[in-house]
Amino acid sequence: MTVKEFAHLCGCNPQTLRYYDRVDLLKPASVDHWSGYRNYDEEQALAFVKIKNLQRAGFTIEEIKGLLSQEDATLYEAFTAKIAEAEENLRAIKAIQRSYRTEMNAMEKRIKEIRQTVHADLEAYDPKEEFGMDGAAYESLKQDVMRFFETIEKNGSLDDYDFQEPEERPDFFGDAGYQLVQERHGWTYAREFLAECLTLEDGVDYQFVFRVVEGKADDSAFANIALGLAILKNGKDPERKRSLGCTVSNSDDGKNHFWLFKRVK
Repeated sequence: MTVKEFAHLCGCNPQTLRYYDRVDLLKPASVDHWSGYRNYDEEQALAFVKIKNLQRAGFTIEEIKGLLSQEDATLYEAFTAKIAEAEENLRAIKAIQRSYRTEMNAMEKRIKEIRQTVHADLEAYDPKEEFGMDGAAYESLKQDVMRFFETIEKNGSLDDYDFQEPEERPDFFGDAGYQLVQERHGWTYAREFLAECLTLEDGVDYQFVFRVVEGKADDSAFANIALGLAILKNGKDPERKRSLGCTVSNSDDGKNHFWLFKRVK
């Protein structure tokens, strides 16, 4: 039988048969040496039925290959196992459905708590000495930071903010996916060098890493001001698709250190 005739017998498109041939599921009984025409035997329609039903049941190509030569009893056992797998997946999805709203409520609560903490820290912080900012510039930066959190709460864009604890953050120093771009050591105030390190490329993920003397890392204001200055320096246009992160922790040598990493992989 020709491809067209066999496709008519099986009730399928000839392209389906060509695909089965290409992936070694159902090869033609013979191929004419001169014309290249594929020919099928009628009995191969039984193999086609097996393949079609196994595919519809969600078996992979490799799984189907292993079942094609098996008796019906083995196929029924495979179907039973596939049903059990589907039922387990369904139970898992139902569990996710039940817990979804609870997890969303918990995350929304956490966003509000972090927002309140950031707001309190920014209000209590004096950026003049550390960052050299006057009152008007700082007020504008505070508004930008708080608008960011308001956007998260309004849109539910939870992925826009990194809630990881410091010990859970990646080790950028040992990560081949990040490249060191800038570093400064032994400084007293961030205003001494930070402006020189804030020219960033579009479409690149950056991570600011500060290791500072005791007292500088006590609240979230330091990190948020550093990121706010980076955003102001490089523009707030969301189309620029730049991702920024910042970690601030105490140094272990009594000196201040700064590193700027960018993602390269």
